[in-house]
Amino acid sequence: MSAFLIRRLLRLVAVCIGVSLVTFAILQASGDPVALMMPEAPEADRAKLRDALGLSDPLPTQFVRFVGNAVRGDFGTSFAHRLPAFGLVAERMPTTLSLTCLAVALALAIALPVGIYGAVRRNTLGDHLATVVVFLGQSMPVFWIGIMLMLLFAVQWRLLPVSGWDTWSSMVLPAITLGAFTTPLFMRIIRASMLEVINLDYVRTARAKGVSEWVVICRHALRNAALPIVTVIGLQFGLLLGGAVLTETVFAIPGVGRLIVRGVVQLDFPIVQAGVFMLAMIIVSVNFVVDVLYAYLNPTIRLR
Repeated sequence: MSAFLIRRLLRLVAVCIGVSLVTFAILQASGDPVALMMPEAPEADRAKLRDALGLSDPLPTQFVRFVGNAVRGDFGTSFAHRLPAFGLVAERMPTTLSLTCLAVALALAIALPVGIYGAVRRNTLGDHLATVVVFLGQSMPVFWIGIMLMLLFAVQWRLLPVSGWDTWSSMVLPAITLGAFTTPLFMRIIRASMLEVINLDYVRTARAKGVSEWVVICRHALRNAALPIVTVIGLQFGLLLGGAVLTETVFAIPGVGRLIVRGVVQLDFPIVQAGVFMLAMIIVSVNFVVDVLYAYLNPTIRLR
């Protein structure tokens, strides 16, 4: 187990370095930030600013400097905000994580009972309705769902705020918008996983012993069907972090996604590099936790 954890941690470091390298290369090829900051300045003044920012150094030198500073938690100073990039990203990261966790919790709260019901009551009217909801939910774009919810609940009925992230009421629409995309996928995976185990011998044996149906479903069937469910949750968590960019933009939420989008538009290299690096760290950490959960959910798995 310890060797497995060490290998996973080494892969985590390798992935983060790879993400930093790709992000650095794409940003360097995207344009000159000095030209945006000083559009009408003489070229001599632009050259002085490039020297001050270290942008005139060779690319390998810039990347080595970036990695060395990133190891110490220093991602440079934002070109637009004139503040440390790491501090700006860290300040907004709780908002993005809260939005993503709320979306996952909401998706599971709906998908888990509906998916279990669809497996236990297979081919019933409720199961068919849930299947229709799955197809509808995966066919609607996230930004369209957000705009429709805003028009109905915020503009038409005036029940919830149209933007912001200050109160619980302002979190409802963004969480529903972000969770609406992944809820149908969770429902389908839970239903398919439960169907694989619901009629196996150990489940029938538990029923024959007089164990209540609730215990049979939750303790025997659901735990053994949880491996693919946990895998999908780990993968979707990373996708939802990326999808939070659209949700934060639609609802004007001051999160990391919106900050990165502005950084890309303004060619604010430190902001984009710090934001992408921290998001990559979170995603690979979640996948690491998922791998460790495998051994807990199914002790027969040997992590070699």
